[in-house]
Amino acid sequence: MSSSTPSKGNGNDSKKFRGDRSPCSPSRVLHVRKIPVDVSEPEVISLGLPFGKVTNLLMLKGKSQAFIEMASEEAAVTMVNYYTAVTPHLRNQPVYIQYSNHRELKTDNLPNQARAHAALQAVNSVHPSGLALSEAAVLSGQSPVLRIIVENLFYPVTLEVLHQIFSKFGTVLKIITFTKNNQFQALLQYADPMNAHHAKLALDGQNIYNACCTLRIEFSKLTSLNVKYNNDKSRDFTRLDLPSGDGQPALDHSMAAAFGAPGIISSPYAGAAGFAPTIGFPQAAGLPCPGVPGALGHLAIPTSAVGRMAMPCVSHGPGNSVLLVSNLNSDAITPHGLFILFGVYGDVHRVKILFNKKENALVQMADANQAQLAMNHLNGQRLYGKVMRVALSRHQTVQLPREGQEDQGLTKDYTISPLHRFKKPGSKNFQNIFPPSATLHLSNIPPSVAEDNLKSLFSSIGCTVKAFKFFQKDRKMALIQLGCVEEAIQALIELHNHDLGENHHLRVSFSKSTI
Repeated sequence: MSSSTPSKGNGNDSKKFRGDRSPCSPSRVLHVRKIPVDVSEPEVISLGLPFGKVTNLLMLKGKSQAFIEMASEEAAVTMVNYYTAVTPHLRNQPVYIQYSNHRELKTDNLPNQARAHAALQAVNSVHPSGLALSEAAVLSGQSPVLRIIVENLFYPVTLEVLHQIFSKFGTVLKIITFTKNNQFQALLQYADPMNAHHAKLALDGQNIYNACCTLRIEFSKLTSLNVKYNNDKSRDFTRLDLPSGDGQPALDHSMAAAFGAPGIISSPYAGAAGFAPTIGFPQAAGLPCPGVPGALGHLAIPTSAVGRMAMPCVSHGPGNSVLLVSNLNSDAITPHGLFILFGVYGDVHRVKILFNKKENALVQMADANQAQLAMNHLNGQRLYGKVMRVALSRHQTVQLPREGQEDQGLTKDYTISPLHRFKKPGSKNFQNIFPPSATLHLSNIPPSVAEDNLKSLFSSIGCTVKAFKFFQKDRKMALIQLGCVEEAIQALIELHNHDLGENHHLRVSFSKSTI
C-alpha cells in the first residue's frame, strides 16, 4: 500500500476502533478521528503545535478524519501521551488521536491540498522553529511558574476558566489570581517547566473570547507558589486540606515582593459578580459573551496563525462534587473498584453504576476540589482495555436506591469507609497526590514480607513486574514498576488494602519517582 493513500488504509478505523484495538507502533504521522465536519485546517494543526513543528496535513472531512505529520517521532510520541491523559477538543467536540500505520504523508499528488499547505505555511511563519522538544530541553532551568496578564477584559475571567485553558498543556498544580495596576493577573504553576514552555508558546497573545480577554504570558521569577487558601482567588490542586479563608489577600509577602512593594498590590479579584471590567463597558460583567457556550468559548487564535483552538466548555460551576464516568468496561468495573481508584484523589462518598447503561457511573467526592483533582488526573486513562472519560455531572448528589428498589448492588455508600485516605486534616497523603504512572508506591509492608513475595503478588493478578526496590531507610515502603500505566491502575484497584498478614494491609499509591 502506498503511503500517499492513507485514506484507503484507515477509512473505517472509526468503526473498528473501540478503545480495545492494539495501538500501532509510534509514528510521526498521527490519525485524528471524529473531527467535526465544519472544522478548519488551522484548527486541526493547532492540536500538534504545542509539541513541535507540524510538517504535513491531510483532511478527510467526509470520513470525519485527518492525518497530522509531525517533524519528529519524539514530538508525535509526546503528543499521543499527552492526549491519552487529556482529551483534545475541536469546536467543543472530543476527538481521538492515535499513531497511523504510515511513516510519512505524501500528499503532493492529491487534490484539495492547497488549503492545507497554506495553513501550514501560515503557522510556520508565526512559529518558524516549531520548537521541537529536543531543542526546548535546553530550557530545563526555566521556572514552571507563569505570570499571566489578561488585557481587554470585557468579560470576567475566573480561576476555573484559566485552569481549563492551561490544563490543555499539562498538569496545573497551583493558581493565584490578583489585581495589580487595575489589571487582572494570575500566577500559575505547572508540574513540569516544559508544560509552562508549551503553554507560553501556544497561548501568549491569544484571546480567551472573540476579540477580547487577551493573554499576555511571561515566565515568573518564582519557582514555586505558596497558596494559603483554596477559594475563588487561589487554589492548590495538590492540597485539598487548605481552608477557604475569609477574603484575605491571596498573595503572601514573599510573593508580593516579587512584584515590588507589597502595597502596590490591590485587593485580589473578587470573582465574576463583583468585578468591574477595566474597559468602560456598561455592565459588561453581566453581559453574556456572544457565541460563547457556558463559561468558556473558543480560545480564539488569529486565523493567519492557527485558526481557533476549541477548549472544552466549563459547563458547571465550581461547586459540583459529582463526576460522570463513561466508556467503562462494564464486564470488569465494580463500585468498589471506582471507590478505590477515585479515592487516590479524594474521599469518595458514593458510587453508582447506572442500571441501564453499565458503562457509565456517577462518583460523588467529598467536595468540588477533590472532584476537579480526580477529573484532571483520571480523564483519558485506560482501564480494563477502554479509555475512561471523566466529566462533571449535572447531578449534585448520588441518590441511594429506595427501599425495595432493584439495584443489583450497583449503588454503594462509602461515606464512613475506613479506607478514606484524606480523613485526617493535614495528613501527608495530601502532599503525595500524583498522576497515574507505571510505578507504584507501596507502604505498610510487614518485616516478614520479602521482595519475591510482593513480586509474586503482583504477577498473580497478571502484571509484568519490571523493577522493584525497597526504601533503604524504611523497609515498610517500596517502589514497584509495572509494564504500563494501565497495569498499574488495575493493580492499585485490586491490591490496595490487600491483607499481607500480621495485621498489615498493603497501601498502594501512584509514585512520582521511577526506579
